[in-house]
Amino acid sequence: MRYATNYDIGDRKRGRGINEDSLSLTVFEEGHRGGYRGQRRPSDSGDVADADTNAGDSGDEDTSEGDAESEREGRPANRSAGVFVLADGAGGHDAGDAASYIATTVVAERLAPVAIRSVRGYPDGFDVDIGPEVLPETLGPEDVQAAIESAVVEAHRDIIRYADDSGSQSYTTLVAGVYADGKLHLGWVGDSRAYLVNHAREEIVRLTKDHAVVEEMADAGEIDDVEAHVHPNGNEITRALGGSGHEDPERAFVDVDTRTVRLYAEDTVLATSDGLIDAQTDAPELYEEYVDAGRSEAAAETVREAVVTDDEIRDVLLDADSLSDAAREYVSLANDRGGKDNISVLVFDDDALPATPAAGGLPVRAADPDEDVADRETLIMSDE
Repeated sequence: MRYATNYDIGDRKRGRGINEDSLSLTVFEEGHRGGYRGQRRPSDSGDVADADTNAGDSGDEDTSEGDAESEREGRPANRSAGVFVLADGAGGHDAGDAASYIATTVVAERLAPVAIRSVRGYPDGFDVDIGPEVLPETLGPEDVQAAIESAVVEAHRDIIRYADDSGSQSYTTLVAGVYADGKLHLGWVGDSRAYLVNHAREEIVRLTKDHAVVEEMADAGEIDDVEAHVHPNGNEITRALGGSGHEDPERAFVDVDTRTVRLYAEDTVLATSDGLIDAQTDAPELYEEYVDAGRSEAAAETVREAVVTDDEIRDVLLDADSLSDAAREYVSLANDRGGKDNISVLVFDDDALPATPAAGGLPVRAADPDEDVADRETLIMSDE
């Protein structure tokens, strides 16, 4: 498993604000028998692809893209598992800052054992014969999703306790993932996102769906995808962790969306706060220009050139020489487009996974294949 992270306060807030984002990553590498990092594994076709970076994205190694079963047979690769948590706080110093910190640390602490247990239950990958009386009970996707939901709700309650003690309104969005046994189990609240870029097919899909006013408007057909990038209500989210401290933390609850997707060797997962897609400081003016122009294609192209689109997010990963380069480029891209908000990114892949099917056969992995919505700076929509 290879990974890289990067984060920045954002040019607009530099020198007069704080970074309210928080990011946590826990990686578990299991090496046994013939499996080791950097192993050169021949495919049936004899083709070998080179890939820069190893775990932590700090070196070079050779990998291959052949049939997964033939690669694994007799020569297993390292097995990896991991947990990532990315949170985007709202409320300012000692509020959103604390909320995102609580969210990432609590969720990571609760989910790290889940990831390790998930891979421990499958010793057959290393041709080790261990009886069921020694192994832990196998976790299915529903079990891991339930664990993510429970961890996020626990973090939600801890943030409410903090808000009560501090007398503040403390909120955060969150996207969390447990990667194990070739599957990515996701949970999210708010508009922090996860994407997947497949290098073999040169395509990008959104793995999460924003809890946001603009997302609801797009779902209802009230706005098109261009308006969604620059809509005046793009800073309004409909769901978040935390609150004002008036709830009973023992009973407080937040709805957590969860899902599971299968990954392949050519997949790269990107987790990001909305600072990447919410970089444009001139969004209101661009929206007016687009509407006043009758939503013409020329005006639409002007908007697309000014904002960060999913296609650009895809191209950064496809063109980057390493994951670290991609992570740095995302921050630069966000700042070049205005640097409106804090930006945090995490990217990871695992070339020990089975190869992407050559043609067809891919499951539908997008949260909403017809959606391409981008939102603005976080604004909590509350009844209080």
